[in-house]
Amino acid sequence: MTNIYRLILFIPFLILGCASNLIEENKVIQKIENLDMNIFSKSGDKIYSITSPNSNYDKIKLRFNLKKTTINIFDGENIKYIINSDSSTLTDKNKTVELKGNVELRSFSKDDDILYGDKLIWNINESKYELIGNIRFENTNILLYSSKAILSENNIIEFFNPVKYIIKDDNNENKYEINSENAFYNINSNSFSFKATDKRVKSIIYF
Repeated sequence: MTNIYRLILFIPFLILGCASNLIEENKVIQKIENLDMNIFSKSGDKIYSITSPNSNYDKIKLRFNLKKTTINIFDGENIKYIINSDSSTLTDKNKTVELKGNVELRSFSKDDDILYGDKLIWNINESKYELIGNIRFENTNILLYSSKAILSENNIIEFFNPVKYIIKDDNNENKYEINSENAFYNINSNSFSFKATDKRVKSIIYF
């Protein structure tokens, strides 16, 4: 991951080359319109890309502030995740991206898994994504609600208390419901497991 660190430290220079319109170049805040930035590894592989119609770079805090952000995260030549949000902050020093407002993380699995939340913190070094507030996970067959979710590089999503899991039928009506303290979703196998420490896992079947 040291290669990513080096690349992020040079992001200001990358942006100077790709931004279409730079304003206030000699001031503390540098405004950038139509940002379209690609980050590559030392070997030339694309790690991720960021686009935003309106952003700025704080030269003192070494921080980017972006509006209407879209981040594409790559696995080889393919896109692994797409993240959208109303705004975001990219911090060179902490090596994190923080996204806020109508956050949507979409994976390219066969079930088209989508995670929604109020806020997402991406730790670039650890390939860890933490969503906070009004979490909703959805694909073609299920709905899951929780207060917090963490997606790690092992492709496991952990959902935190309280968890409400609903299986939908062909008419998009509730068919089966599970309430638990925690839940784990394996993206690779499209499977769920549930865990409760203080209380039993509660299941409801609708007829």
